[in-house]
Amino acid sequence: MKLLNTQAGALALAILPFTAIQANEMNPDVSVVLDGYYKQNHTALSHRDEGFGLGHTELSLSSPIDDLFEGRLTAVLEDHEGETELGLEEAFLQTTGMPYNLSVRGGRFLSQVGYLNSRHLHEDDFVERPAAYRALLGSHYFDDGLRVNLLLPTPFYWQIGAEAFDGNQLSEGEEDIGVYTVNTRLGGDLTPSQSWQAGLSYLNNRQVHGGHGDHGDHGDHGDHGDHGDDHDHGGHSHGAQYTGENLYMADLVWKWAPGGNNRQQQLTLSGEYLYVDDLNEHATSDDVHEGWYASAVYQFAPQWSAGARYGQVELREAHGDHFHDQELKETDVMLAWSHSHFSTVRLQYTHQEAHGFEKADNTVMLQYVMSFGAHGAHGF
Repeated sequence: MKLLNTQAGALALAILPFTAIQANEMNPDVSVVLDGYYKQNHTALSHRDEGFGLGHTELSLSSPIDDLFEGRLTAVLEDHEGETELGLEEAFLQTTGMPYNLSVRGGRFLSQVGYLNSRHLHEDDFVERPAAYRALLGSHYFDDGLRVNLLLPTPFYWQIGAEAFDGNQLSEGEEDIGVYTVNTRLGGDLTPSQSWQAGLSYLNNRQVHGGHGDHGDHGDHGDHGDHGDDHDHGGHSHGAQYTGENLYMADLVWKWAPGGNNRQQQLTLSGEYLYVDDLNEHATSDDVHEGWYASAVYQFAPQWSAGARYGQVELREAHGDHFHDQELKETDVMLAWSHSHFSTVRLQYTHQEAHGFEKADNTVMLQYVMSFGAHGAHGF
């Protein structure tokens, strides 16, 4: 009898992984993120309308497929000018068992250029992405393609990656593979209470010269006054409003939490720099898009955090064979209350100073971000 019990136990242990896989196949993780807001005034380069509205509401399904693959699907609902838009943000397969710390992802997914872009919008500490992101990446650039990452065997964190995309989510064109990216990311712990991460990214947009070209090129309007309104809602769901062939990005993040316990207290300092050149066939070396931001967020109690962010973006708006200067400087301050990991209410004030944007203004925004269902850990 003891031998039979031992054999039964061994059989149960042998089939347990397969049973778990089958259970996950039949019961994928489901998560919903609800994003709603009130916005006092219209602001430049914003993807959120004035008044009450829905933000970036997500429905996600994810699950292991077998011992080598996992998958994820994320649909997004957004309000725009009184209409509800439904979009597919993610639909990808990811390898889980490749040797030599290699991983491959294929389908539709967020590009990993920069620090913020690979994160879902509900993970952000502010209501909207910085102005440079909104102008040059459509807040977050996702596309159909393939990614290969390699985690190097070093005593600190060091990852290198490359992506190839269709490119039509960034700017319309005729290239089959319109966008390539390469990036590297390093990080580690300075002390038990301090950690850091730095990254460099490059994006090559072949669509700019391969078809319809820059979204900002609307031809010569004749009237050379303020055309800032032409761009205020361009690329609301996806697509950058200002593009070029080459996008360079650098980012740096530093975090401090006493003893490494970020559940009680944490200070996060972060910043990014973006530079775009070769805007179109009429551009000279002086015609570039350039932007940056720096932010500080302090979680001073388990449920409370406060933050400030300053950023600016200098843009060249294409008009036929010449360009107009545009500039936006933006200061954000926010206070957030998170009753738990699943609920956040945020109050934010935004101050804008602009040249070339008629609708630049100051505004107060009140936002809630609530999630239920499976909720994985956020990135660094």
